[in-house]
Amino acid sequence: MAERAVVQSKKDRDGDILALCNPGEYWSPRSKADAIQDIESGVHQYYVPWNDGTKTTIRVVPGSTGKYLRTDKDNTSRNNLDDLSDC
Repeated sequence: MAERAVVQSKKDRDGDILALCNPGEYWSPRSKADAIQDIESGVHQYYVPWNDGTKTTIRVVPGSTGKYLRTDKDNTSRNNLDDLSDC
């Protein structure tokens, strides 16, 4: 499984994640549907990198309107997909 660092996210006007991005990477932007398929099939793992070298994994979770992407809740919002800059 190849890892892909995510530093930006594309959102709609409601704040729903539409794509994961890392400028300069050949795969970026990666649509939400494609990223979900990548994660569920085990082809790629997506994560938000930290300055200290640690990573916050992006997960697929079920929702009332279908699957979506998110990071696990922790003590900071710096790795929330909603809070990443837009791409």
